[in-house]
Amino acid sequence: MRTPVSGPHSGAALGPTAAELLEFVRRTAADTDLIAALPLDPDGRTWIRLDGPGGSEAWLIGWPPGTGTGWHDHADSLGAFSTAAGTLKEQSLAVRLPTDGWKTLELAEGVDRSRQLSAGQGRAFGRHHVHEVLNESDTEHAVSVHAYYPPLPQIRRYSRTGAVLRLEHVERPEDWQ
Repeated sequence: MRTPVSGPHSGAALGPTAAELLEFVRRTAADTDLIAALPLDPDGRTWIRLDGPGGSEAWLIGWPPGTGTGWHDHADSLGAFSTAAGTLKEQSLAVRLPTDGWKTLELAEGVDRSRQLSAGQGRAFGRHHVHEVLNESDTEHAVSVHAYYPPLPQIRRYSRTGAVLRLEHVERPEDWQ
């Protein structure tokens, strides 16, 4: 799937904006034929890589009941995602964390954010956005579309116990492609 991007920030040198990524994931999530083509596995997430706008990386992802990503960020990439079927919950931190040089941080009160994203709803986010995405349903699969620019250089994975966030490991593209 190739989608042209237009606008002042869509040139090859700058890439798509977060707003352009959000528009792409919303439009793609509304493609019922594409969503129906995703094989769903009752035991684990499934995905298909898509051609995102302006050189971005995009994914169609199926979420079995009770699955989630765990806490992570997308390093230097902007991102957006939209729910195509079911409901996803995003828990995020409303604070910019240092990008390097730490293993454990104690989070201040009031930085937690939570939102429910039902079919047709999406959100964009900036660089170093720390979040987790969950399908909290006990019975229904969820499906979503995600896009990132530049293509993901890495994903940092975190564990969280109360207010303590700990960097656990860093994944590179070869770990998930």
